[in-house]
Amino acid sequence: MSHLRREVLKVFKTLHRTRQIVFQGDRQTLEAGRKEINNNFRKNRNERNEDEIKKLIQLAQDVNKELRTNVIQAVQEKEGIYRLRLTEETTRLDNVPFNSNAIFEHATPRHYKGKATGGCSEGKTAASVNPK
Repeated sequence: MSHLRREVLKVFKTLHRTRQIVFQGDRQTLEAGRKEINNNFRKNRNERNEDEIKKLIQLAQDVNKELRTNVIQAVQEKEGIYRLRLTEETTRLDNVPFNSNAIFEHATPRHYKGKATGGCSEGKTAASVNPK
């Protein structure tokens, strides 16, 4: 059980470090994050089931990863102009422009066997895009 206690303390400290990095300079959000982390750990401090503790540790690690990779701090510099604070860990995706000439064709899912039976989607639940 002592190794689980160490893991809990480690992820607790990691979440607080992440909070300080992600919300740097935003006192209100830093304080709200501190309270949220502390309240959630306090709420579960009497948990004795090892499997449940492991699930809670995994949840905390997932939240930490989500904060580090998907939360972006934006600061308004002037009306309509924002400065984004990106980090090395921030997830960056390719920006694909919208194709207004794309043709959407309905297709049946691969796992579907048999004939469409009607209904609102008439068995056509998947869509594919064919840009021209």
